Amino acid sequence: MNTRLWPIMRKEFIHIVRDPRTLAVMFIIPVVQLILLGYAANTDIRHLAIAVFDADHTAQSRQLVEAYRASDYFAISAYVNDESEIARLLDGGQVRGGLIIPPGYADSLLKGRAAQVAFVIDGSDPSVAGTAFAASQSVGQAQGVKLIQQRLGVDFSSLGGIEVRPRVWYNPDLRSSNYMVPALIGLILQFLTGLFTALSIVREREQGTIEQLVVTPIRSWELIVGKIIPYVGIAFFDLGEILLIGVLWFGVPVRGSIPLLAAIALLFLLTTLGTGLFISSVTKSQQEAMLVSFLVLFPGIFLSGFFFPLEAMPAPLQAVSYVVPLRYMLIIIRGIILKGVGLPAFQEQVIALAILGPLILIGASLRFRKSLE
Repeated sequence: MNTRLWPIMRKEFIHIVRDPRTLAVMFIIPVVQLILLGYAANTDIRHLAIAVFDADHTAQSRQLVEAYRASDYFAISAYVNDESEIARLLDGGQVRGGLIIPPGYADSLLKGRAAQVAFVIDGSDPSVAGTAFAASQSVGQAQGVKLIQQRLGVDFSSLGGIEVRPRVWYNPDLRSSNYMVPALIGLILQFLTGLFTALSIVREREQGTIEQLVVTPIRSWELIVGKIIPYVGIAFFDLGEILLIGVLWFGVPVRGSIPLLAAIALLFLLTTLGTGLFISSVTKSQQEAMLVSFLVLFPGIFLSGFFFPLEAMPAPLQAVSYVVPLRYMLIIIRGIILKGVGLPAFQEQVIALAILGPLILIGASLRFRKSLE
């Protein structure tokens, strides 16, 4: 081996070994990626939450509801008294679909006519909506075939059956851009403020200028606020930029309140800025800060429903996703932009951000102040 190359390689190897935190992150990242991609990257939709409005209240309508319950595709999470309740649950994201059985359903079956039922679907996520669309018809057709088999003695032309008519709301054309572009707002806000806040502070530490700031009359909270406010301004500029491009270039409809979106985005930024501060307090170099940022922020992409529906994930990963702020932000963004709903529809998500945001930012600020001492 080249005599000059070997010392360089040896020096770099020693440098890596002497930095155990960076070495640990380098070994942990592949494991995290494997777990997330192996379990979270799953597009097989199972147990999709739906609401049921049974206006017929007969044995036949209950059999149809039970057929949907027995399938692997749907899980009945609510029984409602009118269609408006289904609309409210869809607006808030509590359910992804709604089965509507009209009056006279059983009478149509008994008279050998095709009994029509409606199935409304939240189309904001095209991958979920496409599966729900096909599954809603297949379950109804299977139940219809079962009824026909029970009536084989009747003339075939009068056997009737069940006709399921799916209706897709919010994104009737199932355009993926309508689903992905709003989500990019949350993703970009997270990475922009989290990563660059961490890098900015670590860069000061690497260059030795942060020690100079500490010995000045500037208070620690003034230093923290002064470092993060510029990134808040940049984040809101990017928010407007993404919305403008999404509307003019991709044709994404904005149906809700932009001021409401901006106000909630500010709440979400508390979590991302706190994450950046925390990363800066536990790292000593920009390289290490980037690796730790990747390790901390990367799981949020998969555990937030950005790429893959949460319903398709194993229960343990779904439980972990409740502490991922991006999960709540994506529900809010898609609700405002695609559904045009207001604060009451996603107040649970706002409460979650209102709890997580201050906790993360205050905890990270205390850790950062301690690292300066």
